[in-house]
Amino acid sequence: MKKNTAVFLDRDGTINEEVGYLDSLDKLKIIPGAYEAIRLINESGMKAVVISNQAGVARGFFTEDFVKITHEHLQTALRQEGAYIDNFYHCPHHPTEGIEPYRQDCNCRKPAPGMLLRAAQDLNIDLTRSYLVGDRFRDMEAAKKVGVKGVLVKTGYGQELLQDDGPDKETAESKPDYIAADILEAVKWILFQVASFS
Repeated sequence: MKKNTAVFLDRDGTINEEVGYLDSLDKLKIIPGAYEAIRLINESGMKAVVISNQAGVARGFFTEDFVKITHEHLQTALRQEGAYIDNFYHCPHHPTEGIEPYRQDCNCRKPAPGMLLRAAQDLNIDLTRSYLVGDRFRDMEAAKKVGVKGVLVKTGYGQELLQDDGPDKETAESKPDYIAADILEAVKWILFQVASFS
């Protein structure tokens, strides 16, 4: 059985605007271009998969049920524009802060690759032919750990990271394969790569 390829998408700062902790549906604002970007992934035959750290659960800011409701809301908004996400994954944990049982050192919180590995198993994905789009170096690091190519977007925290005095520094483990203005430019670059190497 032929394996699928995927575009893994970080959620906050990549698909929707970064608002700190998204603890109310009123704060869910989809980034212009995200609808078209996800529709392009769908049309290409690649899987569109969300992988998102949601430590607000561990910190008690919102529940896992609220994360699921947010994803349903996001999916409905996308479907109205002819786009959809194939599957959503989130990590509710934090290694040092928060409430039990969510305060734990897990293998799913990016930069750990657990969500990517689980998605690969669930959706029969060839990670070495797949891509990840995110706004943080830890997204890039998670991608690199499993052979996925990483695209850093300048929305969310991306622009801040790329300034020399940014709080996080790029390392060899977190160097993006490409830097894009936003999710739409990222997806267009990915589709160009796929077409060039197929």
